[in-house]
Amino acid sequence: PPPDTSVSRSTVKDGCWCKLAYWEHRTRVGRLYAVHEASVNIFGELPRGSGRAVRRARGKIGRGLVLSREPGGVWAYNRSEHPIFVSSPTLGPPGARGLTVLKVLPGYSAKVFDYERAGGVGGWRLPGEGPCDPHSVRISFAKGWGPCYSRQFITSCPCWLEVLLNRPR
Repeated sequence: PPPDTSVSRSTVKDGCWCKLAYWEHRTRVGRLYAVHEASVNIFGELPRGSGRAVRRARGKIGRGLVLSREPGGVWAYNRSEHPIFVSSPTLGPPGARGLTVLKVLPGYSAKVFDYERAGGVGGWRLPGEGPCDPHSVRISFAKGWGPCYSRQFITSCPCWLEVLLNRPR
């Protein structure tokens, strides 16, 4: 069966604002990590993946990124020496059809999820990948995907992060 990526009601009650899932291509590695603090540092000191492409991409994570919950949304600050690539249902222009992938250069930050805009977002369907949680953010390290890249789907990226957000109280 596919891994459970749902966020339970008990998680919202205990103050967790998101859960993180680390993926290598189409395989989730490890458990979901619950985030209780306002921000979390994500970097390459995770269990080592297998395969040359995964090891090379993981090496580029470097100092990683800081993910923080701010009033109205979630921000990502790229601390790595390489770009990160981000998609969420609130990144594209209103009414946009299709996937928006934002490239965040080293040393820069971006609002990667907007709680207010998410209120009007229904089910999010990604071509070729099926439905996606409308309260989630996907982040790839050093490798882009989507219409402008050779990788059409994030599951083609060697390593990536899924951020499953709880709705603010």
